[in-house]
Amino acid sequence: MTLPKAAAASLAVVIVCAAGPLAARDATVPNAVFQVAQAATPARTPDVIFVPTPQQVVDEMLKIANVKKGDVLYDLGSGDGRIVVTAAKRFGVRGAGIDIDPQRIAEANENAKKEGVTHLVTFKNIDLFTADFSDATVITLYLLPRLNVKLRPKLLNELKNGTRIVSHAFDMGEWQPEKHVKVDGRDVYFWTVNDAARKKFGKPSPEEK
Repeated sequence: MTLPKAAAASLAVVIVCAAGPLAARDATVPNAVFQVAQAATPARTPDVIFVPTPQQVVDEMLKIANVKKGDVLYDLGSGDGRIVVTAAKRFGVRGAGIDIDPQRIAEANENAKKEGVTHLVTFKNIDLFTADFSDATVITLYLLPRLNVKLRPKLLNELKNGTRIVSHAFDMGEWQPEKHVKVDGRDVYFWTVNDAARKKFGKPSPEEK
């Protein structure tokens, strides 16, 4: 995910530290090493700057979504693929990551290969606003408030009832979450797609028209 571009310069050190010697190892995902691939040029400027989700937050997101065998998980703005890879390795679920930045896709594919889950996951270098993720049973995301609100109608109109949505850090505007937990000071929000939410929030908000 996920910081405004105006903050990029001031966060340069943080981003370098996160994407460089990251080697994020997690006891529940043995020998997981999330590494950096060669740079590439996105088709357009990404909406957010990549900041990795800490592994303990990944774990809570999968827990609150009750991810289980048979689920299909999509991570929107998937970065280095850690959510998709963790879900595939831990639960054996199929997953897909969507990211507009080809460098992130390369990193994610390397991490999937390292963790032995390439038969379960795919990473797509496309714009999440035009992507088809209608077969998802679980959606995860770490974007920005305005992007969550902009994405909200697409989620509600294209996903089937019962699909679980989990967001790190940011809510969905007026669509109130069913659950909201804190993990090491970070917010995790949870919703379920249903007819009532679709009727109320299935149209673009005025600022997004």
